[in-house]
Amino acid sequence: MAVAVWAIAFTRNLFSVVVLSGVYSFLMATVLVALDAVDVAMTEAAVGAGVSTVLLLAALRLCKSEEAKPAHKPWLPLAVSVSTSVLLVYGAWGLPDFGDPEAPIHKNVVPRYLNNEVDVPNVVTAVLASFRAYDTLGETVVVFTAGAGIIALLRRRKKNPDNKGGGA
Repeated sequence: MAVAVWAIAFTRNLFSVVVLSGVYSFLMATVLVALDAVDVAMTEAAVGAGVSTVLLLAALRLCKSEEAKPAHKPWLPLAVSVSTSVLLVYGAWGLPDFGDPEAPIHKNVVPRYLNNEVDVPNVVTAVLASFRAYDTLGETVVVFTAGAGIIALLRRRKKNPDNKGGGA
């Protein structure tokens, strides 16, 4: 995954970037399977590696295939990215160990989910349908809006200067 990210960061050919992003999403899906989050892995594989890659390749067909070289050195974005990474690593040091049964989440939140305060037999469905209902609705709206925007972009047709009727 690190090699894919490095290649994405330093590649100017946008086709390669889109394909590498799909590869990264597929690798992320395999990591999620290894972490026993199969439902999230299937979503990542379908949306990240599948649909997103196809839609970006279709959008790329309407654009130039090479990224323009920046007019200046991007030191400020680099500094912001490095600072954010350092803060995230520093914050991660304070987290409990992975799988620690004494972690605060296992004392407070998990019992609520397992006691199943709603009348849904499956814990995952209970979490997604009740505890995270607004979050799930928001994610659905974001995905729908992104899809509608991409469809709107792909439907645009360039006017042919030789054809007065404006057809493609």
